Amino acid sequence: MALKHEPTAPYHSAQDALRVLETVARHTTGITDAQLARHTSIEPERLTTLLRMLRREGYVEQVADGAYVTGDALTRLGSAHDRDQALRETLQRTLDRLRDSVGAAVYLSRYVDGEVRIAQYADGPTMPVVNEWVDFRYSAHATAIGKSLLGQLDHNSRRDHLSRHKMARLTSRTITSDKLLLSRLESQPPTVPHLDLQEYAVGTVCAAVPITAGSSVGCLALSLPVEHAHRLRQAADALNRNAAPVLLSMAI
Repeated sequence: MALKHEPTAPYHSAQDALRVLETVARHTTGITDAQLARHTSIEPERLTTLLRMLRREGYVEQVADGAYVTGDALTRLGSAHDRDQALRETLQRTLDRLRDSVGAAVYLSRYVDGEVRIAQYADGPTMPVVNEWVDFRYSAHATAIGKSLLGQLDHNSRRDHLSRHKMARLTSRTITSDKLLLSRLESQPPTVPHLDLQEYAVGTVCAAVPITAGSSVGCLALSLPVEHAHRLRQAADALNRNAAPVLLSMAI
């Protein structure tokens, strides 16, 4: 499977955050923000934002003299013992925070062995997940998640997926032409969220943004009842702005 993606803003933020973490880890007795700025060449205002995110996620801690040291979350992820469990727990905390900040159910999805997989999600009493009335593996053409994942593949990989999964009409808005879908995927800029405006299910709208770490293809998505459709683009932008912690967790 070949990828077709360009670095997005969350990707750059995650890369900068990794540089900060590597520098903190090398200074076992602690390092100040001024020293971090010198070592990483990251301008102070951006560094302050990155450090705030890293403290919130538990990757760094500030000790009594104001210096930064590695935090418990980084220690757990850096350990070979139970790393998968630590990663799931870290990602779940991040997804829970995203759910609360965007006011919608959120999903982490991956494209694995040629199929769409929902890896984790965060919902709540007033933010329910989408009713999976048609298996997400077979409805990538109709969902924001599926379109985001397919959009990160090359043309041949997209055609391969569509050849294995018939583009069924799920609602009156569903795209069933592979030519039209492929054209839209090809022209979609990587920084613009993919949308599902009642294409998968009547009464639900969704948005998805790419989350690509290394050779893996993934995305973050959210769903809203159609009566909240006016919030979709704003929520999608917020999801994209706050995607860096998810990318960071997957990259460590």
